[in-house]
Amino acid sequence: MTVMMKSAPFDQGAAEAFAERIGGTIDSGAVAFMLSVGHRLGLFDTLAGMAPATSGEIAARAGLAERYVREWLAVMVTARIVEYDPAGRRYVLPPEHAACLTRGAPLGNLAVYGQHVAIMGAVQDRVLACFETGEGMAYDDYPCFHQIMAEDSGQTVAAPLFDFVLPLADGVTDALAAGIDVLDAGCGRGEALRAMAARFPASRFVGYDLCPDAIGFARDAARADGLANIRFERRDLTGYDERERFDLVTSFDAVHDQKDPEALIRGLHGALRPGGVYLMQDIGGSARLENNLDFPMASLLYAISCVHCTPISLGQGGAGLGTMWGWETAEAMLRGAGFASVERHVLPHDPMNVWFVSRKA
Repeated sequence: MTVMMKSAPFDQGAAEAFAERIGGTIDSGAVAFMLSVGHRLGLFDTLAGMAPATSGEIAARAGLAERYVREWLAVMVTARIVEYDPAGRRYVLPPEHAACLTRGAPLGNLAVYGQHVAIMGAVQDRVLACFETGEGMAYDDYPCFHQIMAEDSGQTVAAPLFDFVLPLADGVTDALAAGIDVLDAGCGRGEALRAMAARFPASRFVGYDLCPDAIGFARDAARADGLANIRFERRDLTGYDERERFDLVTSFDAVHDQKDPEALIRGLHGALRPGGVYLMQDIGGSARLENNLDFPMASLLYAISCVHCTPISLGQGGAGLGTMWGWETAEAMLRGAGFASVERHVLPHDPMNVWFVSRKA
């Protein structure tokens, strides 16, 4: 016997409210893209240093075409980001808004993350094909990816590195000053590693990354900075098995993209000398979807996972754990690798990331 369920009566008001919400979401997506444009062109930095000005004055200061700047400003005004005086046709970026939209901003430069939205549009056709085939993608498929990650690392890792991050691991700062061997696994352009090499000339630093363009950039930057205690090497960390070579190993937002994160963590444990420390940062969301409903920028992070982190792992033949693989998963892998202790930290000013300090016996 089939039981027919009566559907609830159609709620016209709820439907209209939801349609309005979706319209707002699409509108916000356009704003996010234009945040990326403004960041890449330095328009927010230009505006932050100006008194109320016309579009022509802003364009001249930025060295850009006025007609395009005027249209961009219209987006910023209707998004309530830039203020506009119609009488004088002048625009101004309030300092309270500049505080999260400019390079070196005190609240962090959120415009950096608008670039992820732009990348999603650029790779949409490739992602659609992945949905149909189940295949993955490669780092080279993503324009400007390492530039974005370097900017992100600069403000979330390198900037707080000495005041907040390294002090999480007792004794590490003193050991770095005295001189130890350090590996950054998945170093990208080497922002954090170069900062440490400059601060601690007695220590020796190595950075491994799969991508040749990132390693090339890191080498050039280290050479320009005159850093003689650092080297970078292009290396696929799949099957990594160096033994007892380093005193400190770090990885910043790199493990979940790997083909086999669990095997990599075991390999990094093996690469540490007795008493060594593994400092690992990753996205701090939960492995359980229902726990992430109020997590900061959760929808963006899942979208990045769908468009980048999952296909990158699958493209290497991995499991595709994704960006939101969960702090629980990471902690279980660290404990399973044999570390004598595993500590989990969340910095008060950065609720999006989790930091693990794991020590080898």
